[in-house]
Amino acid sequence: MKSLPESFAKLVESLEKLPSIGKKSAMRLAYFLAFEDKFSALQIAHNIEHCMQELRICEECFGISKESVCEICSNAMRNNGELCILTNPKEIFLLEESGEFHGKYFVITSLESLNIKFLENKIIRDKVREIIFALSPSLNSDSLMLYLEDKLSYLDLQFTKIAQGVPTGVSLENIDQLSIIRALQSRVKI
Repeated sequence: MKSLPESFAKLVESLEKLPSIGKKSAMRLAYFLAFEDKFSALQIAHNIEHCMQELRICEECFGISKESVCEICSNAMRNNGELCILTNPKEIFLLEESGEFHGKYFVITSLESLNIKFLENKIIRDKVREIIFALSPSLNSDSLMLYLEDKLSYLDLQFTKIAQGVPTGVSLENIDQLSIIRALQSRVKI
């Protein structure tokens, strides 16, 4: 990018570091922000700065929060005995958007970061009866589920996982083999 002005080249390089943004997309975005809509560029910069200063990780569920304890964890109406285990804080927003889950969450980004005693205390304190695993299908996810089932077996919990398989409206030719296998294994009676 030697022919580009240095500041523009740095903007393109910064945008390229974002997930799913390639070189061409970064160039288009940089041009749009620098020349076509400077107000949006300033607004985006302000919103990024504001998020970085204001947001933190919830001390209870390890989700994203404005306060030390998020709105979901501090909501007494969410104590229905269900605890959903996730591996990424942003996934909470996806499940919340569905409006189907009314329990609480717990994010485990890696097995190494898991404080099992903290999780056990949360389960006992919140009177959790069911652990729901909302994990992407992988060997790591399967290992995490088996590990937690073993470590928490003395608590007399029900362990479930979200259904996996063929998404609605997607042709079978666009589905990976693991999803097809899981869909066949988890088939239901009509």
